[in-house]
Amino acid sequence: MLFLKSTAAPVAPGVFAVDVAAKPPGKTFMIYAAVDAVTLPTTFIEAVQGMGFKQVFSKPYTHHDGKKIVDLHFQKAGTDIFDGWTAAEKEANLQKMEEVFGSFNIKVTPRVMSLAEAFR
Repeated sequence: MLFLKSTAAPVAPGVFAVDVAAKPPGKTFMIYAAVDAVTLPTTFIEAVQGMGFKQVFSKPYTHHDGKKIVDLHFQKAGTDIFDGWTAAEKEANLQKMEEVFGSFNIKVTPRVMSLAEAFR
């Protein structure tokens, strides 16, 4: 679940936070998004799915300020071992994410999770 300090300033309509992260060694990235549960940002979700990502997790919760949120996780299989991404797939997928998220004025910084964060 993404930590939200506030729901007063979404990063895009209906989108409160987006994180692009990979478990070590950092070749295959997932997209994590905290979105408005009452008015789902379907255009955003369809754009993520349009990049070939499939929703693999969805958990609704209520933020401490009373706003209903849905935590969404998306992943995309690659052609490397264990459905991971090759170096070329990583480059192409991260570039496409930058374009798609940019169309929503969302800036993301892909990161590699710590071992503690990745395997809890």
